[in-house]
Amino acid sequence: MATDQNEDEGGYRWLNQYERTWEVIQEDAEGSLQTVVDEISHRTKRRRLMGRSSNIQLGMMRHLFVVVDMSRAMEEADLKPSRLASSVKLLEDFITEYFDQNPISQIGLIVTRNKRAEKITELSGNPQLHTSSLRKAASKACTGEPSLQNAMEVAIQSLRHMPSHASREILVLFGSLTSCDPGDIHETLQTLQQQNIRCSVIGLAAEVRVCRTLCSETQGSYGVILDERHYKELLMQHVIPPVAKVDTEAALIRMGFPQHLSSGPPSLCMCHLDVNGGVKGFSTSGYFCPQCKSKYCDLPVECKVCGNSKAMVRDLPPTFKPVNNLICCKTGLMWVVKRATSLFNSFCSNVSRQVMRQRSRAVYCCPQCEHLFCTDCDIFIHDSLHSCPGCTAAPQGEG
Repeated sequence: MATDQNEDEGGYRWLNQYERTWEVIQEDAEGSLQTVVDEISHRTKRRRLMGRSSNIQLGMMRHLFVVVDMSRAMEEADLKPSRLASSVKLLEDFITEYFDQNPISQIGLIVTRNKRAEKITELSGNPQLHTSSLRKAASKACTGEPSLQNAMEVAIQSLRHMPSHASREILVLFGSLTSCDPGDIHETLQTLQQQNIRCSVIGLAAEVRVCRTLCSETQGSYGVILDERHYKELLMQHVIPPVAKVDTEAALIRMGFPQHLSSGPPSLCMCHLDVNGGVKGFSTSGYFCPQCKSKYCDLPVECKVCGNSKAMVRDLPPTFKPVNNLICCKTGLMWVVKRATSLFNSFCSNVSRQVMRQRSRAVYCCPQCEHLFCTDCDIFIHDSLHSCPGCTAAPQGEG
């Protein structure tokens, strides 16, 4: 009888330990839950980035090899339509975002199948080359087993010649639970440590002991995905420049900032010189190196003649900003999150519209100019603009 009374008053005891989160979620004016989902995702991202210390040195010049497992295990359909198809789609977005956040860095692609490893693209800053080569490699059948050691050795052969002031990284997308290696992988692990190469792994199936050891010994990160959304989150974490190691050397880097010339005598483009006999790169416009006058179609790029890095000036501020992208561009102070309970009549400074109609929503405030921004504008500012519109629009000498 007492049991029935307890159940009538407070419900079942086994339900008391759970929080009724579904009662907090509310539909927006259009009857959709997407706004709530986006806000939860954005809040999680902010919490992760704000947890990072701001007094750190980041590796801005990055040389990253992405190793893609194309063994038989990548044909599994736990990710739709398959692990490989899902990985290729996410990698294309990753490459675009990587060069947006790291314009003077480089990427190379390695695939492993049939107990072998093949380098499909060299380290370069051309995203179109990487995406087209990745699609071409993914069109072949997934066969055999992967070789983690062979993939590491192929990456080491290129990364060991990179300058010591640059960040050397390897990211492995590993779908198999086994690795067929020709020798002792611990010897390869020692080489990675000696060459100061950071190795990270994203597992698509389950945790593998050798992958955990590989990441922990090289100061990398290791994660196993839960679903495609979690897969994208783990992958996009590697867009942010990693913390530079203590023994990273400082050095002066020669860079050029060429102007785009749209008219002039027809000439060959260096980036297409070896493609189809250079016919595609024969044009009258392009970016000309200020030192050796070599022409290139796109920037940033490393000159094949003089070896200098070429970039546009607008690409540098997001990369060389001394603080992370959750900090005010002028003061270096963290953005303040203000709740809607005390700001019912607040307006978003960016789009001049009311942003507070629900108690669960938050307003983001710049500590310097005190402008308020809604969630959508905050995402756009931190992911694309990398500077506060209120601070940049203020006249010199104000806020």
